[in-house]
Amino acid sequence: MRRGIELKTAGEIAAMREAGRVVARALELVAGSARPGVSTFELDAMAEALIRDAGAVPSFKGYHGFPASLCTSINEEIVHGIPNRQRLLREGDLLKVDCGAVLEGWQGDAAVSVLVGTVSPLAKRLSRATEEALAQGIAVAQPGARLTDIGAAVEAHARRAGFQVVREYCGHGIGRNMHEEPPVPNYGPGGQGPVIAPGMALAIEPMLTAGTWRTKPQADGWTVNTADGKLAAHFEHTIAITADGPQILTVP
Repeated sequence: MRRGIELKTAGEIAAMREAGRVVARALELVAGSARPGVSTFELDAMAEALIRDAGAVPSFKGYHGFPASLCTSINEEIVHGIPNRQRLLREGDLLKVDCGAVLEGWQGDAAVSVLVGTVSPLAKRLSRATEEALAQGIAVAQPGARLTDIGAAVEAHARRAGFQVVREYCGHGIGRNMHEEPPVPNYGPGGQGPVIAPGMALAIEPMLTAGTWRTKPQADGWTVNTADGKLAAHFEHTIAITADGPQILTVP
């Protein structure tokens, strides 16, 4: 096993599941509230209120100086978009929402893509393919598999659907810290890296694009766009590896 990968006990996984539930509830609230005319700042405020009411703390707020509780990224923005009072959702937007919460010292992390109003067929296909790619990655995260089998499964599904996978950002181990060993790439080849073992906790988060996989960081120091300005989608779950296979922790 690669040095630095921390295996969690059953009790620690149970604690992470509680943090994951808070994240899942916040994402449900935000997804149900995302409609034309609503600002990303409003979505951030409602998520933070829910997280704090649950006795948890937003993971992202203050993390390396990030100013908000959610990352809200729209259309060609892939990840790390900053909520803004002036950024109003519009009909047809493809909104990505990333959320984290710390509860009793344990982290939960998940993301969804939200279709705002009536969107283009491309946005629908991209969002659906990204969610399916996440499911494919989780399904192969079985004890005895290799870590890169996850990314290989994600990339294979993305390519079948006609999309590219962002390579410059990836998933990660998670536990008491938001980012732990090991990094979890969203592309292959498979059969490499550490052996997946019970007790691992991983955040798997494919990001698919309708054009190039290359990225373009923005002037705010956080938001990352597709280099060609084409659409991107993002889904994420925190999972735990058990003897019986992967369990999703970021569900209500």
